[in-house]
Amino acid sequence: MAVTASESEESMLLDMVRDLVREKVAPRAAEIDAVGEFPWDMKELLAKQDILAMPFPEEYGGLGSSEVTILKTIEELAKACATTALILCVQQLGSLPILLVGTEEQKQRYIPRLATGEWLAAYALTEPGSGSDAGAMRTRAEKRGDTYVLNGVKHFITNAGIAHVNTVFAVTDPSAGTRGTSAFVVEADRPGFRMGKAENKMGIRGSQTGELVFEDCVIPAENLLGKEGDGFKIGLMTLDRTRPGIAAQALGIAQGALDFATDYAKQRVQFGKPIFENQAIQFMLADMDIKVEAARRLVYHVGELMDQGVPRFTRESAIAKTFASDIAMEVTNDAIQVLGGYGYMKEFPVERMMRDAKICQIYEGTNQIQRLVIARALGQK
Repeated sequence: MAVTASESEESMLLDMVRDLVREKVAPRAAEIDAVGEFPWDMKELLAKQDILAMPFPEEYGGLGSSEVTILKTIEELAKACATTALILCVQQLGSLPILLVGTEEQKQRYIPRLATGEWLAAYALTEPGSGSDAGAMRTRAEKRGDTYVLNGVKHFITNAGIAHVNTVFAVTDPSAGTRGTSAFVVEADRPGFRMGKAENKMGIRGSQTGELVFEDCVIPAENLLGKEGDGFKIGLMTLDRTRPGIAAQALGIAQGALDFATDYAKQRVQFGKPIFENQAIQFMLADMDIKVEAARRLVYHVGELMDQGVPRFTRESAIAKTFASDIAMEVTNDAIQVLGGYGYMKEFPVERMMRDAKICQIYEGTNQIQRLVIARALGQK
């Protein structure tokens, strides 16, 4: 089959990413996890190589990359360092509402500096009492003349305190349920807006997660995204499109663990031969490979649907995220078992990979919620 120019360009880009991961990202992964601080050097690396520009249209300074290419890039980064992969995931997540419903003025104001990586983005939906139940949101946005005044707390927000552009969801009409939620852009320097508690996490420890606090935070009415009451719809539209990125992150973690376990099994000698020659180990690795490859097909498939302009892919997005994150936990757990006692030690990366994999079953919609989404789609057939 002839290779098209776009396929050739994708192949070259992914080769560059693999070299970058091998030379720059992988050597930093353990330290990023140990220190638990945001890796600004990795952010600058991704920005310098235009990786952060991938999700953005060319007219705003981006690369306009296909969704499949973005997913493959996230996968490659996550093979070595889930935290570094998450920088790209969240740059897309926090910016996508602006791309989906923002005015031309809003896009011109924010997107070019997000595409260069000069600015980081955040997506602020979750609250202490409103996780899976987004309808229980309590953060309020009150219209006062040509401004909105925000009050409330957001919780478990990735890039809290370091994002320059925050997509924030707040209630504008408490009587309207989910139809009373609206979406806003809140810049980091707005008076009355600050970071609260920073979380100490089990995994993705280099990604800064924390609270966003709004105390009479005044923003101009022009920072409203779409119309009042559109917030819930915007949130769902965004997560449908970014959930596959978390699936790709989980896929990368699983592949990284499988690769390491396979290499270890070929080198580790017990009873006079490499443990890879033990059929029990071979079957474990084969099952891991089957799961990873099945996840890869699901992840790439939903990316292809998005690139084709298919109007609805909620079910496929939920399936990819659920399956990939579940197998990431299974595969990383099995990788530790292959390494035995060594797998339990921080000297080897598979225990970090298992800790990193767990969050993929939780954020951007828990897998229990995803199964409800899938079941609802079945019921509508």
